[in-house]
Amino acid sequence: MLRRLFAPAITAHAHCDLPCGVYDPAQARIEAQSVKACIEKYHASDDDVFKGRAVSIKEERSDLVKHHLWVLWTDYFKAPHFEKYPQLNGLFNEATKLAGAGGTKGSLDVAVADNLIAKIDEIAEIFWETKKA
Repeated sequence: MLRRLFAPAITAHAHCDLPCGVYDPAQARIEAQSVKACIEKYHASDDDVFKGRAVSIKEERSDLVKHHLWVLWTDYFKAPHFEKYPQLNGLFNEATKLAGAGGTKGSLDVAVADNLIAKIDEIAEIFWETKKA
C-alpha cells in the first residue's frame, strides 16, 4: 500500500534520463560519416576478418543514426515545425529508411551513405532555422 502511495503519478520518457532539451542533428551526421568510412574501409581491405568487423560496426552505427534521427523527429520537432516545414516528415522517413535495412545497414554502397548524409544535412538546415526563431 505504501508503494502505491509514493509511486509517481506520471511517468515521463526522454532520450536521456533527464529531459535536457539538448538536441543536435550533428549526432546523426557523425554516425552517418562513420557508416560511410566503414563502407570505404571495407572496400579497401582484403582481410576477411577486418571486413567482418567493418560490417558489424557499420550496422551498429546505422542503428545509432536512426536513434538520433528518431529523437529529433519525436522529441524536438513539434506541430508548428511540421506545419511550417511540410517536407519534414518525409525527410525523416527517407533518412531513417536510408539508415535501415534497405539503406546503409543492409548495403555496402558508398552512394547510399552519401544520400543518408545529404538527408541529414537537409534536416539539419531546418533544425537550425527553427533554433533562430
